[in-house]
Amino acid sequence: MDDRDDLPGIPAPPPVGETALRPGTFDGTCVVVTGGGTGLGKAIATEFGRLGADVVVASRKDEHLDAGRQAVEATGARALAVSCDIRDADAVADLFDRATEAFGMPGVLVNNAAANFPVPAEDMSPNAWRTVLDITLTGTFLCAREFGRRHLAAGTPGSIVNVGATFAWTGGPGFAHSSAAKAGVVNLTQTLAVEWGPYGIQVNCLVPGLMPHEDMTGDIRSSLDRTHDKDVCQPALRVGQRQELGWAATFLASPYARFITGHTLVVDGANWQRRSMTNPPVVTVRDQMGLGPFQG
Repeated sequence: MDDRDDLPGIPAPPPVGETALRPGTFDGTCVVVTGGGTGLGKAIATEFGRLGADVVVASRKDEHLDAGRQAVEATGARALAVSCDIRDADAVADLFDRATEAFGMPGVLVNNAAANFPVPAEDMSPNAWRTVLDITLTGTFLCAREFGRRHLAAGTPGSIVNVGATFAWTGGPGFAHSSAAKAGVVNLTQTLAVEWGPYGIQVNCLVPGLMPHEDMTGDIRSSLDRTHDKDVCQPALRVGQRQELGWAATFLASPYARFITGHTLVVDGANWQRRSMTNPPVVTVRDQMGLGPFQG
């Protein structure tokens, strides 16, 4: 018998549909969520919808747009789906134009859209590097800039929540492109919080842990396949639930978190801080991915 079977771990959260804030917290607020049609972005979008927000779901894929819009509307909220490539400044401006026309100027922006896939750095093409950096970091900047410029011109407050990753601090072997981009997102969060704080614009960052969803990359899915519901690879002895990230996002953007800005909130059950008392053997990224020696 595994001794860990006797450990309780972190209790499970309340079920989907429960809200951490009072009903109507975001009544009359337009919220834009990039990458809001699948996975964690959709979970965030629906939590804003449950709290009364008018939600604009942005994505490049039509099937994701439909899924996100339907999920938000299922909460009783109004939703708009807008096709947008966040690497294109003109497309981002159009996104905000359409959001404003439908629901008024967005008061909250959630920069969730990102790109990621595992690859050893020596195998990474320049195009792969550029694509991930452009979507994850440049796209986050362009959306934040458009949001900020509009609020600065109008003299109105607003709130931005960027989505980061823990390998922004630890490094991400096998994910040099994504970890570099997410490190940039954390730094951008801190920089914009200082620049725009005097104008009433909050900028925070939210970092998810392992939260199973339908849009997971293959490496995450295979990791989950090697464990079970009492995940012995997590200090909490469980994975996260998507609504837990949604609750954190809605809190950071809410009136109850006005004095929190420039902060990065990690929602991962302390997993990224886990360390072993003895170091495990080093396994190269190529070996972990089942690749042979680099051939040049």
